[in-house]
Amino acid sequence: MTENHIYNLMKQMVQENKSLWRIKNNYIKDSEGCGDCQNFWKKMEEDKEGHIKELEGLIKKHLY
Repeated sequence: MTENHIYNLMKQMVQENKSLWRIKNNYIKDSEGCGDCQNFWKKMEEDKEGHIKELEGLIKKHLY
């Protein structure tokens, strides 16, 4: 059984991936015509990708 904080990291990684999927598949497309919103969602996409990469590194550190 994993420790609670490792579970929390894994759970957060799932949430970040779900959020990233919505941004890529819905939010950016839905904001077409508004440059400010397009820029916001693209920045959020980059941020989420960074969070996912960092979470992946932490999880690997604890599990391997």
